[in-house]
Amino acid sequence: MLGEFEYLIITAAANLGNEAYGAAMRETIETTAGRACSLGALYTTLDRLEAKGLVETWMGEPTQQRGGRARRMVRVTGIGAAAAREFYEAVTRMSQGAAWATPPPEGAA
Repeated sequence: MLGEFEYLIITAAANLGNEAYGAAMRETIETTAGRACSLGALYTTLDRLEAKGLVETWMGEPTQQRGGRARRMVRVTGIGAAAAREFYEAVTRMSQGAAWATPPPEGAA
């Protein structure tokens, strides 16, 4: 099972789609999840996720705005999407009935 930070990284990459790279993922995690995210921690975790086959990375084209440097692009694999779904469903199940959880909509199973 994924850890929380791994889940945030995979979800940020999935939400960013073709624009998923380190700095954009960091910004998404910080603004959406409200969690501090250093680039070092992000790239260390990306390396671990890639070793597990949950994401793929490659170097994109160099850009002028980055002084000719390329971005490390990220794509979630099918295995990664399945692991994220499993994590999300486990957290959702565990949260049911907790005081801080939103009750399920009428008619939901």
